[in-house]
Amino acid sequence: MTPPPPRPLRLGLLAWPVGNPAGVAAFGTRLEGWLDQAGGRADLCVLPEYACVELGAALAGTDAPDEAAELVAMVAHAEAILASMRQAAMRAGVWLLPGTLPMRAANGRIINRAPLIAPDGRMAFQDKTAMTRFEAERWGVSAGAGPAVFDTPWGRIGISICYDVEFPKHARSQVEQGAWLVLAPSCTDSLRGYARVRIGAAARALENQCFVAVTPTVGQAPWSAALDDNHGQAAIFGPPDRGFPEDGVVAAGAMDQPGWLFATLDPTLVEEVRANGAVRNHRDWPRRPLPAPKPASFA
Repeated sequence: MTPPPPRPLRLGLLAWPVGNPAGVAAFGTRLEGWLDQAGGRADLCVLPEYACVELGAALAGTDAPDEAAELVAMVAHAEAILASMRQAAMRAGVWLLPGTLPMRAANGRIINRAPLIAPDGRMAFQDKTAMTRFEAERWGVSAGAGPAVFDTPWGRIGISICYDVEFPKHARSQVEQGAWLVLAPSCTDSLRGYARVRIGAAARALENQCFVAVTPTVGQAPWSAALDDNHGQAAIFGPPDRGFPEDGVVAAGAMDQPGWLFATLDPTLVEEVRANGAVRNHRDWPRRPLPAPKPASFA
């Protein structure tokens, strides 16, 4: 018996305005408030990378922004923050990617980890694998475990956190394991930083003939060393081919404006464009390493 096709996914992307909650409970209340605003319009809600790091200043109790102190405080409270995220997902009855949070790995290193939480409270994780210069050189955050894929009621999806989506092989490995949608929560402190993530996401959608969704932190937070300046735009990209918008932009919010972006994504469109698109990028991905380029001879 042929299994039924995967059903469409109602996706909600939240461009998160960085706030200054007094503690973990206040952050949890804020998160629940935003999920209430979604009002049942999304099956899966996605927040940006490091959204919860807005808590760092309050948890550190410092008089001025302090990168090191805020990170130490975030890691110390990571389990409590994760519990508040889990509670919010269960209360709202949605699948939730609540952004990422710095956590200590089993080897003692600090990693940047994204939980995907089911409505019943089950959780699975994707770590960030490519570190920005800020993370590696100033914050002491290390690469975590490699790419994972997640089985959901809408089929298999992947998560490529911010800088990870700028590298083709991360998303490609997820697509090769069946992902039709890649979520790319981001946190960028300049428009050029966001442009890199946006271009990377659009390229991953083109070369894999899949959906890629980006959502950022936005706003100014002078009290926070890590999240002082935030720019970006929630957006969903697809291949610029048959069945998709000609520019590949499936949906987009306003630049630097907080709030929800909702869209319904149909996995069968991915199957159709891979089979009958004007081009077949997904199929034509090089199956073995290309030979090293040789100098061409001018006659």
